[in-house]
Amino acid sequence: MKASPFNQKTIAEFHEKKGLGVGMWGDHVLLMTAKGAKSGDLITTPLVYGREENNCIIVASKGGAPTDPMWFANLKANPEVEVEVAKADGQGTERFKARARVVENRQERDRLFSAMCKIWPSYADYEKRTERLIPVVVLERR
Repeated sequence: MKASPFNQKTIAEFHEKKGLGVGMWGDHVLLMTAKGAKSGDLITTPLVYGREENNCIIVASKGGAPTDPMWFANLKANPEVEVEVAKADGQGTERFKARARVVENRQERDRLFSAMCKIWPSYADYEKRTERLIPVVVLERR
């Protein structure tokens, strides 16, 4: 499955700018490559992220839609992913293997979701648009 034209453009900009100053997300976008749950294809998705220790935090918001994004189903089926992110020193990007862990503990989920709302304030609006609990995922560096 090929990335949407929007995602293709974002991925190209990410590489061009070495992960910094990308579109409306600035320095808070990573590229996650996961295996498709049905297709088995490797699919790269640009996502807003935060950091906690050596891990990356992502949110399956889909803009507050009533259903989870497709990439979330892919992670649940195949939690081993590759992440590309700007290096902390701003000198290029780094790739690493990670395991996606859906945050099941409500207290941890709410804490991380709140932290992500500071990075991307629209998450708070998305939460009001949907009845589903928006999932939070920790990409645990391998």
